[in-house]
Amino acid sequence: MKKIFITAVTSALMTLSLSSCADWLKVEMEDKIMEPVLFSKYTGYVSALNGVYVSLNDYYTNSELTNILDVMAQYYYVTDDNNHKYRLYQSFDFNDIGVESKNESLWNQGYTIIANTNTILNHLSDINDTPLTQAQFDLLRGESLALRAMLHFDILRRHGAIYALNPDAESIPYQDDTSREIKPFLSNKEAMEKIIADLTEASTLLKDSDPIITEGIKDTQTEDNGVSSYDMSFRQLRLNYYAVQGLLARAYLWMGDKANAYRIAKNEIIDKVNTESLQVFPWVTADQVSDDGRPDLLFSPEVMFSLYNNNRRKFNDNTFSSTLSLGNRLTFFGENKEDSKVALLYEYPNDYRRNQWTVAEPTVGSDDDSTQGTTLCLTKFEDFKSGALEATYRYIIPMIRMSEIYLIAAEATSNREEAFDLIDEIRIHRNCPNLDRTQNFNDALLYEFAGEMIGEGQLYFFYKRRQNTFVISRTGTYDYSMQLNNYVWPIPEGEISKRGQTGK
Repeated sequence: MKKIFITAVTSALMTLSLSSCADWLKVEMEDKIMEPVLFSKYTGYVSALNGVYVSLNDYYTNSELTNILDVMAQYYYVTDDNNHKYRLYQSFDFNDIGVESKNESLWNQGYTIIANTNTILNHLSDINDTPLTQAQFDLLRGESLALRAMLHFDILRRHGAIYALNPDAESIPYQDDTSREIKPFLSNKEAMEKIIADLTEASTLLKDSDPIITEGIKDTQTEDNGVSSYDMSFRQLRLNYYAVQGLLARAYLWMGDKANAYRIAKNEIIDKVNTESLQVFPWVTADQVSDDGRPDLLFSPEVMFSLYNNNRRKFNDNTFSSTLSLGNRLTFFGENKEDSKVALLYEYPNDYRRNQWTVAEPTVGSDDDSTQGTTLCLTKFEDFKSGALEATYRYIIPMIRMSEIYLIAAEATSNREEAFDLIDEIRIHRNCPNLDRTQNFNDALLYEFAGEMIGEGQLYFFYKRRQNTFVISRTGTYDYSMQLNNYVWPIPEGEISKRGQTGK
């Protein structure tokens, strides 16, 4: 795919530029007088919803949220010894002023995006009050509900108590309207019920309106500039029907409802997305992984929902690049693949996932590490080489992928043999042999999950949901002792103060 992709997908995700779309949305949402203008035609709804999608990049990627979650999961070699910029997150120093500030910023940012989503939903309460067709209404409302649920769920997964230990503990407010009234804190269970309700309604709306079910992700654009047909294309870049099913499976497993988690993961996703007549999310191939100049190290065909970030190169360069000093780079401990966590997570030398790591040449870093030597670098998000042909996956940031769905089904099934078979299905498509059926299943599940999700901010939540008190350490040479309170982010002081002395 050549330049047409860049033009089309940019149009599909924003009718304005990246810089102006979010700003315009903010102005429109703040000015109630202008809302009738914005929502007087279909393109206004499109622009408003696109603004929400664009803002997700700032929230999850540019704000460093995903990086912080992975640091807390002890993925990377972050220590006080190398004065690493993420060291306070690695040690869960929630009382540090900088960490407190980041925590409050992320809380406010999440609820701001929710507020903008609610404004859109406020104009999607009755189709008779809109200029939309039924298909347009269902698609826009379905995606908006799913966005609201996903954002609340991720806030709850950070700030809520461990669900299995205390479903009745107060967790977070659920902002489900445009009222300026302060919403009460709900219990874990109450908040999850609202999340499930939003996702269930979204699922119902999208089931009859989302073209992904009959036509796949439609990641090419030939008939126009992508604006008028945005809802028929690039479904991988939006919360499509199957991605919503993935969120439902993730949410049910969070609640410990394995029956529903399995039902959705296996029956509604695994059994339906890849058939003889249509391959919606096919497994990545060896040729794609090794494509010269543009290797698909994200395994993008399997990604069910992703953000579109045309600044992904900057994200990679500021996070994983070999040009960064060790105090600023997120990497594994060790100087080669065999003497590091790479060999721990990817035991077999021909595992495709080993291609996500490279050994950097010795470089000179900042003053705090001028003697830096050869070390490992994660290349999963690396940009294409100069001159490589354009491709869809160059700018994506994965949010939900098929391998997670297989792992959810594996964890949720009551059939041990099926559980191993589901993990082996992933391993087959990573060029790995089947698991030894005599090994500990929980260990197999953990290492497969950790190997799949690096850089995507999910391992911390895996540990939290399962109440893990020992996790894979940052060096991989021992088990890190995890305190259960490390899994619960404090409610920001600003949120507490606006509610008075009780805080809730």
